[in-house]
Amino acid sequence: MIKNIILDFDGTIGDTCSLIVTTMQQTMDSLGLPPHTYSECAATIGLPLRQCFEQLTGIEGDMAMLCEAKYRELFAINNANYRVHVFPHVVETIKLLHAEGTEISIASSRSHQSLQAFLADMKLENYIKCVVAANDVEHAKPAPDMIMQILKDTGGNAHEAIMVGDTRFDIDMGYNAGTLTCAVTYGNGKRSDFNRADYIIDDFAQLADIVHRS
Repeated sequence: MIKNIILDFDGTIGDTCSLIVTTMQQTMDSLGLPPHTYSECAATIGLPLRQCFEQLTGIEGDMAMLCEAKYRELFAINNANYRVHVFPHVVETIKLLHAEGTEISIASSRSHQSLQAFLADMKLENYIKCVVAANDVEHAKPAPDMIMQILKDTGGNAHEAIMVGDTRFDIDMGYNAGTLTCAVTYGNGKRSDFNRADYIIDDFAQLADIVHRS
């Protein structure tokens, strides 16, 4: 029986891809780094920021830290009002599952502050039991740290939890933590990335069916 749902944010709840990629490209341009295409940048979404730039450009150390800082500066400007489109049926399904007693948490490579701001803007904060961000744990996705922290904070068990995300990093994190996994196809990943997923859904509303059948 699934008692705990752990959700990624970017590409699973919020459609932030264009905002993230644009900010990545602006960051590299402002620092004189070689440009990268939309698809190249999008393929790194789900990793911690510094690791995104390391993977894209081969930089490391102080330069990677500078990229991270510049990105955050530009992102704050680009998204000053914390307005992000929510994917179809996400809000309704979260409210339904919460009303049925399922505990819902967030595990995201985004910073804790921005997650809380987005959830408040979406009016979802009262339905989320626990939020764990990349800066809350030692090891980011696909390491299991975020899920293990959520289970510790909520008193949950891995065999009663499911990790839901849109990239292979989310699915690998769930696999490494010993939870069930569910990939969504409408986000930043490709169906071919989800060989390890226990479930693959095209619409967030289908998550309720999975929980009800468990």
